[in-house]
Amino acid sequence: MQAIFLDTETSGLDPFYHKLLEIAFKVVDIPSGTVKATYEAIIKHPLEVWEKRDPASVEFNGFSWEKMQKGKEGEDVRQDIIGIFKDLKIERGKAVFICQNPSFDRNFFAQLIDIYTQEELQWPYHWLDLASMFWAMQTKNFHENQLPFPSEMSLSKNSIAQHFRLPIEQTPHCAKNGVDHLILCYRAVVGFERSAFLKKD
Repeated sequence: MQAIFLDTETSGLDPFYHKLLEIAFKVVDIPSGTVKATYEAIIKHPLEVWEKRDPASVEFNGFSWEKMQKGKEGEDVRQDIIGIFKDLKIERGKAVFICQNPSFDRNFFAQLIDIYTQEELQWPYHWLDLASMFWAMQTKNFHENQLPFPSEMSLSKNSIAQHFRLPIEQTPHCAKNGVDHLILCYRAVVGFERSAFLKKD
């Protein structure tokens, strides 16, 4: 089983109005924790996209017009991803996506590779989220230890990291750092069969 740990940075929160600016992912063999592929790309857009940006979003991810112009054309990024997934035999039932916020990332990912193409290629339609994994772990822990369920529980990735005494994600946010931090938190919440997280040669 393979997992695509994925993160995105965007020009805003609305996938019908804003655009995907950056994408990164690592494909990981879940039993061993071996990284089988790593990818990151900034996507170039015309000025009209930049003019529609949400200022709070680009402050969060540190994007500028100049940075965006150094990116790749969207079609090139699309073909890169299709090629990587084809080489690794990413298929439904044999792989899943894992994100911090899949409802957000999935919509922006579809700007690059539409749902009909994903369906034709038989890519996974299960997008799992770290917060639900942490929620399930905590719920089980409260039940097994007969502890009262808390009235509040933060499910942000940084809160999950702090629960395990891990560093929070670096700022300003970028997709590559988001993926690395996601994997760090996943390893603490769920883990891999091997204790060491192996890197692809």
